Amino acid sequence: MVYLTPPARITKIFNKLAMHSTLWDVHTLEVARRNAVDPQRVPVIPLEHEGSLFVVSPRGESDWVKNVRAAGTVRLGQKGKFETYVATEVPADARTDILRAYRKKAGREVSDYWKRAPGPPCHPTFKLTLSPATSS
Repeated sequence: MVYLTPPARITKIFNKLAMHSTLWDVHTLEVARRNAVDPQRVPVIPLEHEGSLFVVSPRGESDWVKNVRAAGTVRLGQKGKFETYVATEVPADARTDILRAYRKKAGREVSDYWKRAPGPPCHPTFKLTLSPATSS
């Protein structure tokens, strides 16, 4: 599996700013870490597609992807208002339409990642289903 490492300025500056903004429909994804007490928080651009909600990893096999697989649940929100979701990974052979819609929504922010890792197997995708135990 591929992982496209972002430049330090992205992880140290842009990601933190993005999670405190509602521009570009950026949300904060919060997930329990596999080997730490504090949860991991990353900015994501959620996608509503054909009546379902998805999150996509444009950079591939990132830590947050591994954490979501291990935890099975995430919290997603903006400006401190979170809801809890069950996360189910979409098989690579079922991602094509979702990834096409995601690339259209996210635009140039993610286009370079597809040049370096073009195939659906390179972009883990999770369907989010609202958990009965949602919380703010």
